[in-house]
Amino acid sequence: MRILLIGDGGRESALAMKLKDDSRITAMYFAKGNATTEVLGKNVYEGNVEGLCRFAQNEKIDLTIVGPEATLVDGIVDEFKAKGLKIFGPKQKAAKLEGSKAFSKKFMQQYGIKTASAEIFDAYQEALDYVRGQAFPLVIKASGLAGGKGVVICDNLNQAEATLHDFMIRRVFGDAGIRVIVEEYLQGFEASIIAFSNGEELYPCIPVKDYKKVGDGDKGPNTGGMGSVAPNPQFTAEHMADFRQNILEPTLKGLKAEDLKFKGFIFFGLMVTAKGCYLLEYNMRMGDPETQVIMPLLENNLLDVILACLEGRSLELKFSDKKAVCLVMCSGGYPQTIETGFEVTGTDKVKHSQVLFAGANFQGPRIVTTGGRVLNLVATGETYEEARRKVYEDALPVNFDYAFYREDIAKF
Repeated sequence: MRILLIGDGGRESALAMKLKDDSRITAMYFAKGNATTEVLGKNVYEGNVEGLCRFAQNEKIDLTIVGPEATLVDGIVDEFKAKGLKIFGPKQKAAKLEGSKAFSKKFMQQYGIKTASAEIFDAYQEALDYVRGQAFPLVIKASGLAGGKGVVICDNLNQAEATLHDFMIRRVFGDAGIRVIVEEYLQGFEASIIAFSNGEELYPCIPVKDYKKVGDGDKGPNTGGMGSVAPNPQFTAEHMADFRQNILEPTLKGLKAEDLKFKGFIFFGLMVTAKGCYLLEYNMRMGDPETQVIMPLLENNLLDVILACLEGRSLELKFSDKKAVCLVMCSGGYPQTIETGFEVTGTDKVKHSQVLFAGANFQGPRIVTTGGRVLNLVATGETYEEARRKVYEDALPVNFDYAFYREDIAKF
């Protein structure tokens, strides 16, 4: 089989590493890929949907797997299917559950999915008037895609007013912040559950703990993710039963009722409170850095799972009892302004972990930084502490200018 994997982050590196030893795969292509995928296959640069479609036709690609959300929202699955090309992911209509937080919030409310109470605003002044009458803290979200950064927990009115001004007037996230959701603040811990969909049923993976804040102790602004742990040590069997009953099952009911059924991944971002699980958001693809800790523990053959979904067959997912930890190494200034082009050295001295490049690629024989989240170190162990020790030990020899990472991943 000839595989095309779309994306250039750590998630795509993790998927590629899981697929690389499958003897049925004769070639892997990546659009646009990174330093990890360049070694495992061939990086290509057909940037838009039309270009990717032409590439898949010309190269006789047997299966395309979509990583990033923007490509799904742009309708790549619709385009590929129209050309008779096999692709794993939701059509544009279903991808709107991630592409528009306003759309997904209305979907949650309509189908009785347990979620925080919220109001949606298109007008700046109306949003201002509303927050001026609310208790704090509260949460303000940009409705559109903002790279995981369009969510702000506001502790007071000044912060709420400034956030609304940034989103709706300054448009720091472009059109993504023209519409906003002002949401009830929920106190608890977050968990991520990613499920495979075969078009009729949803099959959840093990729960993951993701570290979203840039600084130790969950301080500072939100990022795309600074690390992850699987399985989530806080998420119990009782939480899973609650999730299935109050979130997973009504979501499936809504997908069928709204003709949003698809064959691909769906991500549930959860807040677990004293009153149980609440759904914060949907992503219509695998998470990053959640994928990095799910793949090493998945005992199924990934290609078999994807093909079963595409053929509408049922699944039985199996996971190792081991623990997995991912540490994300970032460029200085992330998640705000960063510089790129710095050489990455020392990865040859990593002893215990997978090195999964994300914001880095080859420049001649050297690997240089190209983004904010530069690379992931992923290790497994019999205990969380064993896996944690491995990634932090392996981080020591890895170097690039202004590199930093959190010191408290998997430190419970």
